[in-house]
Amino acid sequence: MARRTRTRPARGRSRVGEQFTATVGPVAHGGHCVSRVAADPDDPERTRVVFTRHALPGEQVVLQITEGTEGDSFWRADAVEILEASPDRVPAPCQYSGPDLCGGCDFQHVRLAAQRTLKAAVVREQLVRLAGLDADDPRVAGLVVEHVPGDSPAVDQGLRWRTRMQYVALPEGTHGLRVHRSNDVVEIDDCLIAHPEAREPSPELVAESVLGREFQVAADGFWQVHPGAPTTLVETVLGLLDPQPGEKALDLYSGVGLFAAFLAERVGDTGRVVAVEGDRRAAEHAKANLREFRRAVVQPGSVDRVLVEGFDEPFDLVVLDPPREGARRKVVEQVVDRAPRAVAYVACDPAALARDVAIFGEHGYALTALRSFDLFPMTH
Repeated sequence: MARRTRTRPARGRSRVGEQFTATVGPVAHGGHCVSRVAADPDDPERTRVVFTRHALPGEQVVLQITEGTEGDSFWRADAVEILEASPDRVPAPCQYSGPDLCGGCDFQHVRLAAQRTLKAAVVREQLVRLAGLDADDPRVAGLVVEHVPGDSPAVDQGLRWRTRMQYVALPEGTHGLRVHRSNDVVEIDDCLIAHPEAREPSPELVAESVLGREFQVAADGFWQVHPGAPTTLVETVLGLLDPQPGEKALDLYSGVGLFAAFLAERVGDTGRVVAVEGDRRAAEHAKANLREFRRAVVQPGSVDRVLVEGFDEPFDLVVLDPPREGARRKVVEQVVDRAPRAVAYVACDPAALARDVAIFGEHGYALTALRSFDLFPMTH
C-alpha cells in the first residue's frame, strides 16, 4: 500500500486498507465517483460516503479505503476489483494507470466518449448546485463536452496531447510521476498522454503559433498544454464576444497576451485593449507580443489590486481567464463596475466557474452561452 498524504486531522480509528463491496453512484468533481458503504457492521443503516477512483457509475466493485478514520464524514477509496463492469469500461491503454500507480490520469479505464459524458455531468451539477441555474435550462441540460482536434491521430484518441510535462527525477537518470495524493513516485518510461515533443519546464524562451500569429513564452510559464487548445479558445471567445472596431476590452489574467492580441486586431486603432497579468515575466512577454498594437496596454500586477487602483472607466468587453480558484467576488464586482456589454469567462474548474457565475448573477448578469471542451483527455 502506497503511503498517502492525509491533510485532515485523524478522528478516531483508521479505516485505511479495509475493503467493502459497493454499487458505485454518480460521478463527482475530482475524478472519482460517489459510493456508500455500511460503516458499522452492527448498524447497516449507518452509511458513509466514499469517493471512489477507478470506478464507473452503476458498477459493482470491491473498494479499498485509502484515506479515512472512524469519525470522518467521508472516506476515499480505490476500486480494486470490478464485480459488474459498466459497458463504458475499457482496458486502460497505460500500464501505469490503476490503484497505487501513477495519479496523473483519472479516466484511462473509461471509453473516450463516456469520459466526456462524465465531465458534462460534473459541469452541469456544479452549475446547478453552486450557481443556482435551472437543471432544465437548455444551456445546462444540453451541455456536451466537445472534442478538441490535435496534431496527430493519437491526440484524437485522447493520447499524446500534453505538450508540457514535469517529471520527478529518479536515480540513474530515470524519471517518474507521483501516486494520487501521495509523495510516492512511480517510475515511468513512457507517459501515454505526453506529446512526442513535450518539454519539461525551463527558463528558455519558446515561440508558440496560433492562427498565424506568434507568441513568445517562457518554457516554464503558463501556456495551454493541449496543442489544439489555444486556437479553440481564441476562436470561441471571439465568436461569443464578437468584438467590434472602436470597442474597449479588458483581458484579465492575460498571461502572455493570447486573447489580448486577437482582441486588439478586432477593435483596431480606434479601440483599446488593457491586459492585466500578475506574473511579471509573463507580462513582459505580453508587452513584446502586443508591441504592434499602439492602443494595447499591458499592466503587470494582481488583477484585484490593479482594478481597484485604475482603469476604472467603462469597458465594452471583458475576458476572464483566472487560475483554478476562479476570479472571486472582489474581481467579479470590479468587472461589473466597468459595465461591460459582455464577459467571456474561460474556466478550468467548473466549481470556481459556478461560484463566479452566481456572483455575476447577483449584479444582473446572466449566463447566455456555455461551451465545454475536452482539453485534458483521460483526466477529470
